[in-house]
Amino acid sequence: MTLNKKSVELLAPAGQWESLIAAIEAGADAVYLGGKGFNMRVHNSDFNFDDAQLKAAIEFAHARGVKIYVTLNNLISTEELAPLEKFLRYLNEIQPDSILVQDLAVINLVRKLGIKIPMHASVMMNTHNTSAVELLKSFGITRVVVGRELTLTEVSLLKERTGIEVEYFMHGDMCFAESGQCIHSGVVFGQSGNRGRCMKPCRWNYKLIDEETGETLNDWSYKLALNDMCMFRNIPDLIQAGVVSFKIEGRMRPPEFVRRLVTTYRQEIDVYLADPTGYTVDETRWNNLYKNRVRDFTTTFAFGQPTIKDIGTSGEREPRIFSRAVVEPSFDDSTVKEIFSSERAINSMRNAKCVMRNDKPKLSARVSSFESAKAAIENGADLIYIGGEVFKPLKPWTLAEIKKAVEFTHAAGKKIILATPRTSKDKDLSELKLQLGMWNEELEIKSRNHSSFLIPNSSLLFDGVLVGNLGALQSIRNLELGIRNKLVSLYADVSFNLFNPVAAEFLQSLGVVQATASLELSFAQVRSVVENSSLPIEIIVHGSTESMISDHDFAKLYLPDYNEFATPDKLNRHYALEDEAGEIHSLRVDQFKRWHIFFGKDLCLLPYVEKFFGAAALRIEAQKYSPSVTAQVVKLYRDAIDGIPNFSFPIPNCRFGAGVYRFKQSKNSISN
Repeated sequence: MTLNKKSVELLAPAGQWESLIAAIEAGADAVYLGGKGFNMRVHNSDFNFDDAQLKAAIEFAHARGVKIYVTLNNLISTEELAPLEKFLRYLNEIQPDSILVQDLAVINLVRKLGIKIPMHASVMMNTHNTSAVELLKSFGITRVVVGRELTLTEVSLLKERTGIEVEYFMHGDMCFAESGQCIHSGVVFGQSGNRGRCMKPCRWNYKLIDEETGETLNDWSYKLALNDMCMFRNIPDLIQAGVVSFKIEGRMRPPEFVRRLVTTYRQEIDVYLADPTGYTVDETRWNNLYKNRVRDFTTTFAFGQPTIKDIGTSGEREPRIFSRAVVEPSFDDSTVKEIFSSERAINSMRNAKCVMRNDKPKLSARVSSFESAKAAIENGADLIYIGGEVFKPLKPWTLAEIKKAVEFTHAAGKKIILATPRTSKDKDLSELKLQLGMWNEELEIKSRNHSSFLIPNSSLLFDGVLVGNLGALQSIRNLELGIRNKLVSLYADVSFNLFNPVAAEFLQSLGVVQATASLELSFAQVRSVVENSSLPIEIIVHGSTESMISDHDFAKLYLPDYNEFATPDKLNRHYALEDEAGEIHSLRVDQFKRWHIFFGKDLCLLPYVEKFFGAAALRIEAQKYSPSVTAQVVKLYRDAIDGIPNFSFPIPNCRFGAGVYRFKQSKNSISN
């Protein structure tokens, strides 16, 4: 490709006016900044720009040929929707060069309000596949900040296949978890990392233990404390991969820090663009950059799986500890009891356009084996989810097991939904399409040999698909599934981070028939979503729930004597992270080699379940449960829904918590 100065955009952060000036004077092509609300950096009220400052910043930058991108990239709760609309209208008046978005509600409102500002998809949208990019483009997204877990080779393929502009973090603080899939801070502290208030539990001290024996396998260290991204020595690799915008992280950094970083990268990029074939890294600039580093440096996933050298395990260079580990509240905590006693129940009349539902919610369970599926159905589940991620030592669902589960479920007069992974790369979506293609082929064969229009007990006739991400949703929409083009029903999983009814409306417009409420919503907030959405909403009320999902390989990083060739069986044991408050966070690895970190306590809302009866469905996350435990839990909730109170918990080795429900509100982004 032909290289010139316009081939690359150097994108700098600004949290204050002085930082904006420093970034522009140092040579930034564009600056990203946020208003006083609706962005991912709201811990300090001294930072970010009020409305007048935003207008002045745009005028100041445009006069100097520099672009301004406004961050609108957090999750929006119902009470924030009216201020959001007002803010979007104001941005439309002052015309920044783009807005950075995460919540589907923002995309929906931009379209409905006729906002004429280009949109960029935030890294918080967790974009890892071609299908998601194509769908985002159809919404008006012109640029994607790709998932941090993608290698540059994968980024290059994504760019080539879609033609989308790609923005890539080249320097700064990195998350250990997949973006948008860490809810630890939001649940434990009521301050969501998806809403700009992360308390950084990834910077805590942990030890690795054998979950069954309690034996310490790797002693205390900062096991999740990823070093800072630094691609200074790899600028040619970024350019050749098709990355358009080089993003420096650091909106909370002082002006002199921003100036030094932007100057260093500006000079290095320009030297390369002036003479690509004769380019070598300027070691003087490198030494200055390295000498002034905050944390040590890493290239994360750019060139493959990170190693122990990429983790700041000692904590010596950690600039700030935002929080310490705390004991997670019990399900019968006095604060939890007080909140539920003072809150009215969810009304089944979701809005004025809906017909009153007098029936009780459906009871669903997500399971990992046929035996657990059978146990759930036999004990009262109306619907089961199968497929998607399965945790070792269990194996992924085979087609034979899926057929068996479908036949058993339908014979019982219940529904069965095929789940997709929460995160999907193109390879994962290809496998999903193959699986669904086999389903479709069997249906077509049966339809030709059967007199009826539909085959009620077809061995692969799912009642729907639970999609984990936009790419999976788009892939299934693009397939001609079902007999005579009968479309499959789409259910949106909790990984969509549904926070408000406007996002629910948007999902409904894409063909989704039911969505799952975010686990970071307080009771009052989840009630507002249910009552103001025409889309049926499911609420997770019980089970082991993930605080983080990560592509880092825990076994290679921390498991003693592990060798993927010599000792792969070590992954069949169960491990956990213990924090300094004594909470034990289970670790599970799935068939996609992603690691799931769980909360210390299982969510349990059984004593308060009547408050949730206005929801369309109540879900039990039973993927970690044995068939016998699945049977017990499902029976308890079936009895509760049917008006047979039974609050005994004969479940071994389980500790029950209340999740986010100890808080009256997930703290929003427009108050301090």
